[in-house]
Amino acid sequence: MTHIPEKVGVLGGGRMGAGIAHAFVISGAAVTIVERDEQSAQAARERIVADLGKSLERGKIDGELGEWEKKFRVSTSYADFAECQLVIEAVPEAWDLKVSALTAVEAELADHAWLASNTSSLSIDGLAAELKHPERFLGLHFFNPVPASKLVEVVKSQVMSDELRSLAPRWVEGLGKTPVVVNDAPGFASSRLGVAIALEAIRMVEEGVASPEDIDNAMVLGYKFPIGPLALTDVVGLDVRLGIAEYLESKLGERFAPPQLMRDMVARGELGRKSGKGFYDYS
Repeated sequence: MTHIPEKVGVLGGGRMGAGIAHAFVISGAAVTIVERDEQSAQAARERIVADLGKSLERGKIDGELGEWEKKFRVSTSYADFAECQLVIEAVPEAWDLKVSALTAVEAELADHAWLASNTSSLSIDGLAAELKHPERFLGLHFFNPVPASKLVEVVKSQVMSDELRSLAPRWVEGLGKTPVVVNDAPGFASSRLGVAIALEAIRMVEEGVASPEDIDNAMVLGYKFPIGPLALTDVVGLDVRLGIAEYLESKLGERFAPPQLMRDMVARGELGRKSGKGFYDYS
């Protein structure tokens, strides 16, 4: 039997955080999202309402949008996590920011509550070492866009409790998604492989081997990828993938060194879908 916690918190209401909140809301949880200020909180609310609207249009959930909106709240106070049984951190992929966010959340949690990070590459063991209760912490790596993705990477630490090892995959199944359980390692399984393919595709563009369209079509049509590596990089964000690549290079060596083309595009603000231009034009 699958189940999810009744009360769930999400720190960060950006695209990933809003998607995670949406997943728990439509699965029956009462969700609290905390953002850094009122403007960001309002933007988070609008993202989640938009996702709920799409779920209603597609028949994935029933009822009225107004009723679904009552199942979540957006706040600017960490103290509102106090009643949550699970809180998932979804702030940008920067070590110091992750540590400060996680320690601030942990200070508000009840003794029985669990804490997770949505990091796509940073060390779960390293983050756990910064916490007072590392045995109650794990990685839950969701994929973008969360509503459409069927995968969640469950990342174990060396010190997590046996109870948490048992519960986490069942939470993922309770969301209607598939858990992939991995030990802590740089980039885990998904980011390590996904970024390796993306970096090589970017090098091929840089070297003039083929156009982004043809490289992506080769992988979609030849290898049955649902989306090409360059189009996916645009979805994830070139800045996000650059940060992951730099981290993996520092841990695993020069095979993860970001191509100069990637650095140049980020410097020009060509970040992908969110900026209107990346390897493709979205304007």
